[in-house]
Amino acid sequence: MPIALPAPAENSPSPFGLSLSKARTFPFGKRGPGRLILPLLLLFALLAFAPAALAQSFPKFDDRGVVDAANLLDPAQQQALSAKLIAQKKASGRALVVATIPDLQGYDIADYGYRLGRDWKIGDKDSNGALLIIAPAERKIRIEVGYGLEGVLTDAVSSQIIRNAISPRFKADDMAGGINAGVDEITMLLALPPEEAKARAAAAEAAVRKQDDGGGGIIAFWIILFIIFFVALPLLSRARGGKRYRRGGGSGPIIIWGPGAGSDWGGSGWGSGGGGSSWGGGDSGGGFSGGGSFGGGGASGDW
Repeated sequence: MPIALPAPAENSPSPFGLSLSKARTFPFGKRGPGRLILPLLLLFALLAFAPAALAQSFPKFDDRGVVDAANLLDPAQQQALSAKLIAQKKASGRALVVATIPDLQGYDIADYGYRLGRDWKIGDKDSNGALLIIAPAERKIRIEVGYGLEGVLTDAVSSQIIRNAISPRFKADDMAGGINAGVDEITMLLALPPEEAKARAAAAEAAVRKQDDGGGGIIAFWIILFIIFFVALPLLSRARGGKRYRRGGGSGPIIIWGPGAGSDWGGSGWGSGGGGSSWGGGDSGGGFSGGGSFGGGGASGDW
């Protein structure tokens, strides 16, 4: 026979010390923390679909090696540049593509270039490919390097090419000249034997380290001078009771010797090659897209 248990009195404590009558729930209505669940779900859904909504759009790839979507080159310049790129590709097996972009769509050029190289699959299965990207609206330049060429077109080498060969001509409003100069520098490297190309890359890295060390030395030098002339000497003068610090006459000028500021990126002997147009015709495709992949190597600049 079942035993009937008395119902707990209102507000009476439970055996575990919890008040059953005061148990609270979290409704989905206007009150309580539950009201936040629906907005959070909507936010997560928006974040999940945001990449698709904000996906970058790229110009249509042209297998002749030049995609002038920003219309910086006239037809004759495009044809001459394409012939140069195709000849270089046939000679070295390494692909270099020039792309002018009318609008980076709010993205950083490094991110845009990395994704563009992957979308176009520049280079062969060993990722021996590179992109020279110019975005005139944002005044940005990028050399994007495939995995297979990261030991040749290092960040330091790419930065040198942008600073020395491309940017000065762009500043002078010579867009075609800057593009050709950059292409000449890059194709010269791609045509070198691997050992020589890597040696040039190592020299560029050493130049960057020397420049960085020189910059730090100059800063330290001026800090030491500041401490000597504005801290140590006044304290020494007061300690001597106001006596003159200089012994002997002469109030000639003080000559300060320090590290020179003449170091620059151009000390590696890389001249900008002439953009000759005797490379042969560029009517046929150059096979620039062959499954290459990119990992973000290269350098960016502006003008």
